[in-house]
Amino acid sequence: MSDTQQHHVEEPGPSEVRSPLVAHELQRAGVWFALAIVIGLVALLSQPILLVLGALVLATMMDGGARLLKRVLPIARGWRLTIVLLGAVAFMVWTFYLTGSSLMEQAQAMRTIVEAQVARVGGWMQQMGVSTTPEDLKSLASQAMSSMGRVTAAVGTAVGAITSGVMMLVLAIFIAVDPKLYERGVAWMLPMEKRSHFYAIADKMGWTLRRLMAGRLIGMGVEGVGTWLLLWAGGVPMAGLLGILTGLFAFLPNIGSIISGILIILVGFSGGTDTGLYAFGVYLAVQIVDGYLIVPMVAKKATDLAPALVLAAQILFGALFGIMGLFLADPIVAMIKVYLEERSRRLEEKRTARVAERLGV
Repeated sequence: MSDTQQHHVEEPGPSEVRSPLVAHELQRAGVWFALAIVIGLVALLSQPILLVLGALVLATMMDGGARLLKRVLPIARGWRLTIVLLGAVAFMVWTFYLTGSSLMEQAQAMRTIVEAQVARVGGWMQQMGVSTTPEDLKSLASQAMSSMGRVTAAVGTAVGAITSGVMMLVLAIFIAVDPKLYERGVAWMLPMEKRSHFYAIADKMGWTLRRLMAGRLIGMGVEGVGTWLLLWAGGVPMAGLLGILTGLFAFLPNIGSIISGILIILVGFSGGTDTGLYAFGVYLAVQIVDGYLIVPMVAKKATDLAPALVLAAQILFGALFGIMGLFLADPIVAMIKVYLEERSRRLEEKRTARVAERLGV
C-alpha cells in the first residue's frame, strides 16, 4: 500500500447528508418549503382567519366600550360589557326596524335616481367626445362589485353572511368577556423567554386597536348625523338614507368617503343644480371636519398610518379577500405596524445592551 493511499482521508460527497453544504442547502429548502405551506394554508383558510380577525376587532370595540364605562360606572366588567352590547342592539333595532319601511322606500328610489344620473353622465361624456356609453359605466360598476374577491364566496349569500356574522359576534363576546385568558393561552405556547415580549406586543396592539376603532366610531357618528342634518336642512332627497350610508361607509377610510360622496352628489343633482351644489358642499364640509378634526385627535395619534398605505392595503385585501378584507385592511395594517415597531425596538435595545457590554458601561 502506497503512502498516498495510507494518508488519504475520505470526505463526504455532495450526495451525503453529513456534508455541511448539503445540510445547509436542505435547511434553506426546508424554510422555503415551510413558507410555501404557510402561504397555501392562509389561502385555503382565509375565510376562517378573517372571521377570527373580525371577531378580534369586534372584541376590541366591546372592550373599549367597557373600559370607557368604567370611568363613570364603577361596576363589574360583565355588567359594563352587557350594557355595551344592549346599547348596540338597541341602536340596530331602532335603525333597521323603526325606520326600516321608509329606508326601504328610499333605497328603491335611490337606485332609480343613481341609474338615471349615471345615464346622464354617460350622455354628457359622449357629447364631450368620450366614447363611453351609460351601459359601459354600469358594466364597470357591476364588475367592480363582483370582483371584490373570490375567496369570500361563502359570505356572498344571505345565509352565509348571517351565519358568519353570528359566529363572529359570538366569538367576539367570548373574547371580550376575559381577553387576558386567551392572551395567556397564546403565550403558554411560546418559549418562556418570548412571553414578556408577546405580552408587550399584545398590550400595544390592543391599545392601538381601541384608539383606531374609537376614531372610526366617532367619525361614523359625526359623518352620519352631520350629513343627515345638513342634507335635511337643505331639502336634499333621501337625507336619512344618505346619512346612514355615509356613517356606515365612514368605517372605510378613503374608499368609503369616495363611495358616499358619489351617492350624495348623484342624488343631490337629481333635485337640481342648486341642490347638487349644496350637497357637494355638505360632503366637503363633513369630510373636512372628520379628516382634520376627528381623525387627528383620536385615531391618527394612535396609529399614524399613511393614507396611501391604507388605500393600497384596502385595494389589495379587497381584491384578495372581498368585503371582509376591505373592512379589516386598516386594523390588519395597524397590527402589523405595531408588531414591526415593537420588534425593531427590541432589537435596538439588544444592540444597545451589547455595545454597552463591550464598552464596559
